[in-house]
Amino acid sequence: MRDILLDYDRLAASGRPVGRAVVTSVWGSAPRREGSSMVATADGEMAGSVSGGCVEAATVLEIGNAIARGSPKLVSFGVSDARACEVGLACGGTITLLVEPAIRPQVLAAARGAGSEVVATVVDGAGAGAGVLVREDGRVEGSLDASLPVAAVRDAALAALARETSHTTTIETPAGPASVFLEVFPRQARLVIFGGVHIAAALVPLARALGYHTIVADGRPAFLTRERFPDAEELVLGWPEAAFARIGLDASCFVCVLSHDPKFDQPALELALRSPARYIGAIGSRKTQAARRERLQAAGFTADQIARVHGPIGLDLGGRQPAETALAILAEMTAVRYGGGAVRAGA
Repeated sequence: MRDILLDYDRLAASGRPVGRAVVTSVWGSAPRREGSSMVATADGEMAGSVSGGCVEAATVLEIGNAIARGSPKLVSFGVSDARACEVGLACGGTITLLVEPAIRPQVLAAARGAGSEVVATVVDGAGAGAGVLVREDGRVEGSLDASLPVAAVRDAALAALARETSHTTTIETPAGPASVFLEVFPRQARLVIFGGVHIAAALVPLARALGYHTIVADGRPAFLTRERFPDAEELVLGWPEAAFARIGLDASCFVCVLSHDPKFDQPALELALRSPARYIGAIGSRKTQAARRERLQAAGFTADQIARVHGPIGLDLGGRQPAETALAILAEMTAVRYGGGAVRAGA
């Protein structure tokens, strides 16, 4: 939803009702993941996507119908549905959408906020239509049907938040199973690069395209200029201790140590390992990594702590050009972020 907020605001400013469709579950090769959203007016002006194009027109009509009747509805498109041929879903998958006549205040607030919260909406079963907001610290705001165990909804929401993945789950109630859609709004991920080298210059625009807030730090002024990093959101001049203190490493951070200079790399890695950073990667060959691990061990870090460092950094994609290395790094970060499989680079 965050990616179409500006479009929503533009449509809402016209004074027309704006409804939404959000993907609540997918099966097979459906092209868009859970949480993908489309907004539209009753007269058919739309923004966003729920299928990559193959059911967009039908979804706009469903949103118009929801606005007209004033109530939400679950709608499915799939290869086993006779209607699939009409709307062009020939890609071998099935998607289920929650189509709403308006975007609920909970969803808008979460989409506009800093993140680390989940909107849990009952889409089928006891109390269908009700929703609560679950915050990162476990607080639950709003109310559900009395038969729904709030603790179970909260625990499922927090698990989804940890994976940063929206999905629909089944909650057992005395009245029977209820389907609850967990729409995740994670804190924006931050890419923290120490070392303003050529690979960093290639990595920043790729990371921004995937929604990372990009920060480049270095202790050398000549390496840290706007000419070298026109796309970075922050440039932080300083040695690792001062730079990381200013940045504030937390669980939203993906740290890439790229300076390839032990006087910078070693303190940067030690500081990163003492933080809750989500990902820590360091450039260098296997020989360099082995020496680095020995120094970390001598500094008092355990084997489990040292194992947090991804090095050699990046997946083994075979390329060695700066842009190719940047792609390999971002691929590994993505695998860590979403729990995908990864093959470590070999050099």
